[in-house]
Amino acid sequence: MSAATTRSRTPDRLCAEAVDLAREAAEEAAAPGLVGEHVGLVPEGDRVVTHFFEAKEPGYRGWRWAVTVTRASRAKLVTLDETVLLPGEDALLAPEWVPWSERLRPGDMGPGDLLPTEAEDLRLEPGYTGEDEPPPNSILAEHPPSHDLVERVESEDAELTDRRPAIEATAGNGRGAIASLAEELGMRRARVLSRYGLHTAADRWEESFGAKTPMAQAAPASCATCGFLVPIGGSLGQAFGVCANEFSPADGRLVSLSYGCGAHSEAAVMPKPPIPPPPVLDSMTADEFLLRPARDGGSVSPEADTASEDLGHS
Repeated sequence: MSAATTRSRTPDRLCAEAVDLAREAAEEAAAPGLVGEHVGLVPEGDRVVTHFFEAKEPGYRGWRWAVTVTRASRAKLVTLDETVLLPGEDALLAPEWVPWSERLRPGDMGPGDLLPTEAEDLRLEPGYTGEDEPPPNSILAEHPPSHDLVERVESEDAELTDRRPAIEATAGNGRGAIASLAEELGMRRARVLSRYGLHTAADRWEESFGAKTPMAQAAPASCATCGFLVPIGGSLGQAFGVCANEFSPADGRLVSLSYGCGAHSEAAVMPKPPIPPPPVLDSMTADEFLLRPARDGGSVSPEADTASEDLGHS
């Protein structure tokens, strides 16, 4: 049965009139002057009433002091039940608590910060579990060498190298040999990146420096043909590389082979427009311009031509 059905619809008269008792309790819990006006009451049950007072504490906008009073059956003395500070309908509340592992974002880590990983982190998997190792009685398992073989290896090793023979790699059931080899190759880690962790990382890098970014959409070519791309090994090398162009926005970042930018090594260089030479002006001599060609093929001066025209008109 819910609490709403157990409450009495009509508040107890004596409990409802005990406003001063409820205010004194609220001021004792808070401080004088921080308890505001009486804003209402709610019947909680038979002879149980909760009085609400406005809270004036800084930072508690919309909160209310709730003071519950009650009285015994057939008794006229009202007593105090509890006093709490409760949020109202328009109260300023803190955001819902989120675990730190979900609040953490890339770039939040600083010097000295520690980020422990969970034991069941889906991004990681055991580096070596020995599950693929054959049982000791299997014909595929490495059996310990015989005593004669050990003595022969010791004598030959001592004769050739003149040092203490190291035959621990040939002894044992194979587990120590695999661990030694893994340590020598730099692979002896408790956990390594799982396939899920690899895919999520690749999706994250593709989103930051991939083919769908605005920079790649406007690029003249992709990083797969850029001379500044540094290849990487492993399966990631089939889709990613490291940018080594200091003028690129992805310098030093892991970029998708389908990414690109304007700093591509083979970007076409726009030719400069030709600049015509300055004009040459010669003002030292006068240029002669003929009005009509001469009759004898020679040159005719303007004065002679004018004189002939005057004689013709006279």
